[in-house]
Amino acid sequence: MGRRFSLPTSSPRKASCKIRGMAQTVFRSGYVSIIGRPNVGKSTLLNLIVGAKIAIITDKPQTTRNRILGIKNLPEAQAIFLDTPGIHKPPKLMNKIMVKTAMQATSGMDIIIFLTQVQRKVHPQDIFILKCLCRAKCPVLLAINKCDLLPKHPEIDIENITQRYQSLLDFRETFHISALENRNVDALLESVIGLLPEGPMYYPQETVTDLSEEFILAEIVREKLMMLTQQELPYSTGVVVESIEEQEKGDQTLVRIHATIYVERSSQKIIVIGKNGQMLKRAGTLARKDMETMLGLHVFLKLFVKVRERWTENKTILKRMGL
Repeated sequence: MGRRFSLPTSSPRKASCKIRGMAQTVFRSGYVSIIGRPNVGKSTLLNLIVGAKIAIITDKPQTTRNRILGIKNLPEAQAIFLDTPGIHKPPKLMNKIMVKTAMQATSGMDIIIFLTQVQRKVHPQDIFILKCLCRAKCPVLLAINKCDLLPKHPEIDIENITQRYQSLLDFRETFHISALENRNVDALLESVIGLLPEGPMYYPQETVTDLSEEFILAEIVREKLMMLTQQELPYSTGVVVESIEEQEKGDQTLVRIHATIYVERSSQKIIVIGKNGQMLKRAGTLARKDMETMLGLHVFLKLFVKVRERWTENKTILKRMGL
């Protein structure tokens, strides 16, 4: 898959943590899984906690397809967070792998964060997930996200919905948060760190993810396509980075990146390319800017679009995408 990536953590928005009333005489470390149904804000929460964009974010469900690992490094602790694909009814092999990946992340964890969002009643998919979490052998925290929406929905009784969730599982603690606006996330993080067992530093201090360059760069392209294209198209779109080459150009370093965009039908290829190639050009421009910000280098990005019927059922292609 390529080299592991050490990303800069200079984001102006990141969660901080300071353990109150705890003597910093031991080092704590462990694994924390973020579990929830699609589109409740798992990737937004992970990016905020680690202070770097390692998981792509769109307003479309099932954006996250892989297990995304993010590392929060503190002087007294190292928390290794796993952002999982949203748990949903899987219609295709790709979706089945996504759900299997998410459910596997409930075992062997030190802590599980069950993430849901403000709503009028308990979601049926949440009930299914909580039944699975009843078998968890570690503390489970309840985090109700998107609380910034409450002023717009006075009909939602947050305390009532919290009690309903608490009646379904014996949560260690409960938090009302907004990952988008960084509300109460520091309290959630503080609780996580306090629950971690004493342990070693598993990753070097500067590492914030174990993902490869190829994977992260491919995800950036997919994010832009999901943002720009029609409602149904994104779920039939996948990206593979074919090559990354550094080239010295005068006193600057240029990174040449070639990536292939897979779609399932010729009609989808037409949409991705757009009239006179404008859609592909726009997606490439947006992706290149993000890549340059992330890498700190000038980027030349070349995108190709290929039709592969039923690629979401093709194990070889899915493996190349890290699934």
